[in-house]
Amino acid sequence: MTVHSFQEHFDAKIDNEVMIEPRDWMPDDYRKTLIRQISQHAHSEIVGMLPEGNWITRAPSLRRKAVLLAKVQDEGGHGLYLYSAAETLGITRDEMYDQLHTGKAKYSSIFNYPTLTWADIGAIGWLVDGAAIMNQVPLCRTSYGPYARAMVRVCKEESFHQRQGFEIMMTLANGTDVQKKMAQDALNRWWWPSIMMFGPNDADSPHTAQSMRWRIKRFTNDELRQKFIDVTVEQARLIGLTVPDPDLKWNEERGHYDFGPINWDEFWNVVKGNGPCNKERLDARKKAWEDGAWVRDAALAHSEKRKARKENKEVKEVKAA
Repeated sequence: MTVHSFQEHFDAKIDNEVMIEPRDWMPDDYRKTLIRQISQHAHSEIVGMLPEGNWITRAPSLRRKAVLLAKVQDEGGHGLYLYSAAETLGITRDEMYDQLHTGKAKYSSIFNYPTLTWADIGAIGWLVDGAAIMNQVPLCRTSYGPYARAMVRVCKEESFHQRQGFEIMMTLANGTDVQKKMAQDALNRWWWPSIMMFGPNDADSPHTAQSMRWRIKRFTNDELRQKFIDVTVEQARLIGLTVPDPDLKWNEERGHYDFGPINWDEFWNVVKGNGPCNKERLDARKKAWEDGAWVRDAALAHSEKRKARKENKEVKEVKAA
């Protein structure tokens, strides 16, 4: 088959909603786009453990501690699923880690903000994981098989995280005046960064159009952002909190909420590495990699030793025969 024929076969699969699998022929740009998106997603899960892990020892009760510990553990698992999916595209895990540590690969800008109070843990679960679910549920139908299958379990666990965060915020909002103010303050600080999580406006996004054509993405950034706002504003009202957007109002004609302008200068400043916690987050990941070197070395030595024993056993068996 010619490259042209391979391309036609690929296009037909995409058009007919047939998933692309690792051994299938795919355009180089499709492969590169997937590696960029999946690795960025994996990095976000791993880096996302840091702002919440900071509160495990300070959770206000044993129950809260256990739930948060389980959630952080889930995020680590999500990263592993996604790194494994990306490896099927021909990139190694070490290469992906190196891209993260050198700043070549990005992760979600939301994780470069600090967690100042316990209410921030609720806001992350409710808003950040809520935005993640809005973005990730359609990825269960993404055109690349390993990515789609990984997302099925990720989304099930993220829905638990979102409910956990909302329950924290609801408890605080119905608590003392101080607790309600804490919840409102967290919402004020996390609302706009959560809105920015969906990425730049469609007109300014360099990847959205092509990803939509390849059915890697099923909805545009702006479509997902609007869905998130419509759902979350009602949730905030339910628990008595106010969304920090003076321009927010229901538009009967559109059937959606209109919202105020997004500070894209802040978004791009954080993406470029100048956010409140960019250096802290990256330094933590580098330190974890360096501190874990002895574990990787020991595991490799053990593996090689077992392999050598197996080979020696096979040689003895052959001689004995």
